Amino acid sequence: MVCAVLVPLSAFGRELNCFPACYGAFICTPDQLYIMSKIRDILWEAVQGKEKQFTTGSIKKAIVLLSIPMILEMAMESLFAVVDVFFVSRIGVEAVNVVGLTESVITIIYSLAWGIAMAATAMVARRIGEDKPEEAAKAAVQAIILAMILGVVLGVVGFIFAGDVLRLMGASASVIETGINYTRISFATNIIILMLFLLNGIFRGAGDAAIAMYALWIANAVNIILDPLLIFGIGPFPEMGVTGAATATAIGRSVGIAFQLYILFNGKSIVPIAVRHLRVHWDIIKRLAKVAATGAGQFIIASASWIFLMRIIALSGPEAVAGYTIAIRLIVFTILPSWGLANAAATLVGQNLGAGQPDRAEASVWKAAWYNMAFLLSVSIVFIIFAPFFIGFFNDTPAVVSAGVLSLRIIFAGFIFYGFGMVVTQAFNGAGDTRTPTLLNLLCFWVIEIPAGYLMAVMLGMGLGGVCLAVAGSETLLAIFSILIFRRGKWKKVEI
Repeated sequence: MVCAVLVPLSAFGRELNCFPACYGAFICTPDQLYIMSKIRDILWEAVQGKEKQFTTGSIKKAIVLLSIPMILEMAMESLFAVVDVFFVSRIGVEAVNVVGLTESVITIIYSLAWGIAMAATAMVARRIGEDKPEEAAKAAVQAIILAMILGVVLGVVGFIFAGDVLRLMGASASVIETGINYTRISFATNIIILMLFLLNGIFRGAGDAAIAMYALWIANAVNIILDPLLIFGIGPFPEMGVTGAATATAIGRSVGIAFQLYILFNGKSIVPIAVRHLRVHWDIIKRLAKVAATGAGQFIIASASWIFLMRIIALSGPEAVAGYTIAIRLIVFTILPSWGLANAAATLVGQNLGAGQPDRAEASVWKAAWYNMAFLLSVSIVFIIFAPFFIGFFNDTPAVVSAGVLSLRIIFAGFIFYGFGMVVTQAFNGAGDTRTPTLLNLLCFWVIEIPAGYLMAVMLGMGLGGVCLAVAGSETLLAIFSILIFRRGKWKKVEI
């Protein structure tokens, strides 16, 4: 017995072995229809985010239910970067340089944000696994307090020294004149970045990844609408140039934060924050700070290495910087969704360790790692083959396209194996063992990557290509070392 179903004339229909009929109709067997309905149901369940605890049941289903909203969340975060550079590139090469140089420094803020969010995810996941939602709420509030203190201090310092930062990064006088306000706004509003990342880290630790996804959807929608309006001065809006990109991003993220806080305080979240939780608990803050410090440290070490690499690339000229900047934005667009799978593994590790199930935690990591490797491999092939099209879409200057294509192809070739290692690295963080990835980052990025990049780019005269080879090689070594240490299992004994 068969029945007809209308589906698009695409590879999807052919993969299901459906037979084409007239006008795009396919004849599918009941088994095929059942598979399609199950896929649809799981996708819908993941987006709705009804499941919160993942300490029982199918590990594969748990990975899917957690990773889909996390992947979409990370895709939305990376979309900020892609949308900004798309519109900014219409202004000129100097504007793209401002964005690239500023972002290479502000990645330190992202590192702090990731560190605090990581600590919150690990602690909240552990308390949820122990079935202690009240303790999870207390931890969430202390993490928010910590983020706000850091945000205010860094915002003031960054705003004052924005011009000095650009000069230190090798920006010319014309580049500084073009983008000083962009840099000032980006630094001054760093608290928005910290809060957005942190609050989503709380939701991820609670297994409420769908809420984190919704927050980024809302923030991106506002950013996409405001970007062209503020950059080019459409309608009643002022023409702000590259400054408009920073303003639009800050407003969009602020709207996303407002949504996050509403969910946390309306009493319907799995981590419901009430007035009684709005107290300072220094013991919890100290534990959070300890995990966050090494967590942020691992990302600061990596981010600071990117700053040094960008400084080396600047010696090759503004076209090399612009091409590399566009390539990195495209790479981030791909890698952040991949981090969604890694974050899913971190949540599963935290909740299952809290529930006293270390073997289930480890099994979750290996499965997620294989899935991530397969995903990143397929994406890398596409970007390596079609690199000229992707770079040319943003800027068609020949020298910029050449630099961007070179960067994409070399770095993506090294990221294939890293897809496996990044899940394992994030699993350490989910267990509260942020020290191990920090030491590995120090070894791979500062002892290996920076010296190798300088040697090949400057001393051997390879320029941008030498830097990209150093990046690909160090990322591959990081993955190998992470896997070897993870197999030893000491992360299972970490207390948080």
